[in-house]
Amino acid sequence: MSALIDRLWYGRGRPLGFLTPFSWLYQAVSTARRRKAWDVRDDALAAPVVVVGNITAGGTGKSPLTAWLVSELQSAGWRPVILSRGYGGKSPTYPLLVTNDTPARQAGDEPVMLAQTTGVPVVVDPSRRRAADWALAQELGNILVCDDGLQHYQLPRDLELAVFDGVRGTGNGALIPVGPLREPVSRLSSVDFIVVNGGDFEPEVQLDSFDGIEHPDIHTMALEPASLVHLQTGQSRPLSDLQGQSVRAVAGIGNPGRFFDTLRGLGARVSEAPFPDHHAFKAEDLAADAGQWLVMTAKDAVKCREFAPENAWVFSVRASLSRQFSESVLSRIQHSAEQIIS
Repeated sequence: MSALIDRLWYGRGRPLGFLTPFSWLYQAVSTARRRKAWDVRDDALAAPVVVVGNITAGGTGKSPLTAWLVSELQSAGWRPVILSRGYGGKSPTYPLLVTNDTPARQAGDEPVMLAQTTGVPVVVDPSRRRAADWALAQELGNILVCDDGLQHYQLPRDLELAVFDGVRGTGNGALIPVGPLREPVSRLSSVDFIVVNGGDFEPEVQLDSFDGIEHPDIHTMALEPASLVHLQTGQSRPLSDLQGQSVRAVAGIGNPGRFFDTLRGLGARVSEAPFPDHHAFKAEDLAADAGQWLVMTAKDAVKCREFAPENAWVFSVRASLSRQFSESVLSRIQHSAEQIIS
């Protein structure tokens, strides 16, 4: 299904053009919801809010960027809290404070992964505003980072970061279901930064334009291989051990092709096993041939620990961005904090 969507949304032309009336309906509903959210939005919060999101469906690198941003904030002396919708999870009560041991079926896979990766408080709630109010009332931190919240307009925000896949870009430029866009490209004129993940760019380069988009602050991001860890024991292996190794690569993420290509770039002999984004894995999904390693993403691993086989390894990546970008973001945040105090 993922490969089919890639061809229909990110290939040439608009083969789903006959669905254009539904795109118009999608835009009308989205616009109405946005206006309603702005109309009922509460007052600003007593802490800066940074939103990381995108205007395209599918994986673009939001979670690695969120983890990178949290690390930069911590280094600058902030105490960040991550807010998330918790897609794919269902909790009996909200807000939900996520711990390393919170089941992914309750919190969603990405919040659990971010809690384990960053070590900062992660609060899940379909209402990001309610999560924000609760996090501040509990004094969990002094800055809020909302993962995948660009379209959640009830949450006030001081800074918006829109992430793009550097290869896919805006696809065929059409709104869902004809294309991958959640909102028109014109929405980007109001975001503070555009981050381009991958493609023929270096992470220290700032672009003047991307995929026909003009914006004063377009920066590049690279996802670098970070670690290879045994899912059950926590044992680490050097990434060089993937050279020549037969691997069954399992990925239930928005862009599994990037994961497979990264493993091949490290020399692995990859047998691809793509699944839908946020897939609810079962033990039978993780079968591998004799002598193969089963390698999965950190996002998928949080759902598989209880039944993963002994040959299961977790491959993690980290985001790399320029010092210039970090300084620009931190400067904007500091300015927002001063405005809140005043």
